[in-house]
Parts: sequence; C-alpha cells; structure tokens
Amino acid sequence: MTLDDRFIVVDTETTNSLDDPLCYDVGFAVVDILGNVYENYSFVVADIFLDEELMKSAYFADKIPQYWQDIKSGKRELKTFRNIKKAFADCVYRNNVQIILAHNARFDNRSLNLTQRYLTSSKYRYFFPFGIEIWDTLKMSREVLKNDENYSTFCWNNDYLTKRLCKRYTAEIIYRFLTGNTDFEESHTGLEDVLIEKEIFVFCVTANPEINGALWED
Repeated sequence: MTLDDRFIVVDTETTNSLDDPLCYDVGFAVVDILGNVYENYSFVVADIFLDEELMKSAYFADKIPQYWQDIKSGKRELKTFRNIKKAFADCVYRNNVQIILAHNARFDNRSLNLTQRYLTSSKYRYFFPFGIEIWDTLKMSREVLKNDENYSTFCWNNDYLTKRLCKRYTAEIIYRFLTGNTDFEESHTGLEDVLIEKEIFVFCVTANPEINGALWED
C-alpha cells in the first residue's frame, strides 16, 4: 500500500432481518492510508426506504423522521438502488480503487447482494464490481488488538466483553479506545459510521503496514 492508493469504505443500514438484510442506507467514502477523504456519499435506497411495510422492521426505525429531514436538507440523497450501484461503480473506476473495506464486511457484502437480488428477482446478483477485493476492518482490528494489553485493560475496565468474557471488537468500542472517549455513540447511519470505520482502517495499517485484511483469502 502506498500514499497514492485509494480505498472505499462502505457501510449499510438494513431492515427485514439480520439473516436476510435489505439495505435502506448506503454510505461510502474514498480514503487513503492516512485517512484523508477524497469523496463521500450518503444514499437512501428509495426502493426499500419508501416501502412502509419493509421499514417497520428496520432496527433503527426511530431514525426515519431524521432521514426525511436529511433528504430535504440535501445531507442525504434519495436514489434508486440501481443508480446507487452505478454511482458506486463509477467511484471505483474513477479512483482506481482495488480494495473495498467495511467493518464486519461479510454483513455489508451480504446486505448489498441480497438487496440487489431482491430488487431484480436475482437477474443481477452482485453489488460490487467484478474483481474488487473486499477487506474487513473487524478482522484487521482483531489481529492488531488481540495481544494489545492496553486494549485488554480497556475492555475489562469498561465491561466491553462477551458472555464468555472475550473482548468485543465493535466499531463503536474500538473508536472509543482510539479516542479515549467512552461516551462516544455510533450514529448507525451509513456515512457517519464510515467516517469512524476509516479511522480503524488507518489505525490497523499504521500498526501493521503488511496486514492482510482480505475477507476471503486465497
């Protein structure tokens, strides 16, 4: 990785279920290994968001009024999923992006693909452009922080533990560790969470420049 390389960090917010998530919010940003942001986008998926029945099961359904305010103010853009996919692909090619990142990338990849299949009756099955590599900052942060005594102490002192007393690695907890702000709360909106996750990416790459964050390794 070099300073000239560009990456896209993506985050989705979903409805329906965790097993079959359909995304109504797609946020992404083009960044470098220092965390500089070159482009950023916040799209609300019209095909899903305007379906009242589907949105009833959104985990953060209480945020719907705020989404409408953001759309009206221009902070977020209401677009069809087809046009969001095109905007994403254009961004990939324009910036020569080879790697896409997400925290718990398996979930975001699944939500985007399932939404693609749901809306096209599986005529089109994949959201990301063919050949793009998917990296997972959750995997990366586990590798970097698993033996970090400061992170272990931080998790124990703040009860950031699983039922089996293992350290947790959510984006919110890691960002609290990186900033020292235990009052920080993740927005759970696409672009805002992307701007947190890109800091985790920078931290991991700085800690280990040779790190391999590939979700699926050859």
